[in-house]
Amino acid sequence: MTSPLNEMPADLVELFADGESRTLTLAVPLPPGRTVRGDKGDGERPVLWVSDGPAPAGLWPQLHAAHEASGLWPLLLDQLDGDRSWPGELWLERTSSFAQHDVERLLAGWWASHTGTDDEDDMFSPAERIAITAPYGQDWPGPAPSARPRVTPQRHADHWAEQLAQTQPTMRLGLVAAERGSAALAPMGWQGAINYASSTSELSLVLASWEDRFGVRVIGVGSAELYLSVAAPPGDLAEALPIAAEHFAFCPDNIWQGQRPCTLAGYADRLVDAPTWAFWWD
Repeated sequence: MTSPLNEMPADLVELFADGESRTLTLAVPLPPGRTVRGDKGDGERPVLWVSDGPAPAGLWPQLHAAHEASGLWPLLLDQLDGDRSWPGELWLERTSSFAQHDVERLLAGWWASHTGTDDEDDMFSPAERIAITAPYGQDWPGPAPSARPRVTPQRHADHWAEQLAQTQPTMRLGLVAAERGSAALAPMGWQGAINYASSTSELSLVLASWEDRFGVRVIGVGSAELYLSVAAPPGDLAEALPIAAEHFAFCPDNIWQGQRPCTLAGYADRLVDAPTWAFWWD
């Protein structure tokens, strides 16, 4: 699919805004695939390239290594149940500029929303809701401190992307025009967390912060799932608790509808030494 001069294939050039791909090259041969346009919003330009079949073994790391030259971030894509779309609904009108958001303010606002006790239709009683987020209750603890990666984030992502592809062998390969993995959701207009986040750019801002603080890399998405590799996981429960609080603010369904008992402390215990993080929004 690539030329002898490693020029960017014409269909992939369309993933970039005008002029952005002029100096980019792709030296990695691709399997058969197609570009995908958004379901709503700007339908003039493709937002995603998707392989026709499952992701070939070893290709994600090659494309990851080529990202600096290609400007294309690789993703493993999980199919929406009963649907042929990959990976679910894509709606560019719901994106916004990173400059409109502040990551700590976003997380604190989400935390306050998820810990509120004045909803008459709440599935939890006020006492149960406070107990879920103990020891913090309704008090936002602030962002967790940065940690030193135990392994090289790039190599760690390569390994766990391959593991994810083996665990879920039907996942396809995707390519998105993005400067870094955390920025890959916004150009797609990914709608997996639409019930909680008003803009995909809000999610990307949090992911960028996790990239910087915990060596996180985005390796895959589904219709409502997000898969991350984590090169700097917490080493004990004390380190894990404030990270768990961020996860709860980001994706409360991980705790509300996760393993029982659905408590922040129980969830934090499962984050200790975990090499990957996964999120699911109902």
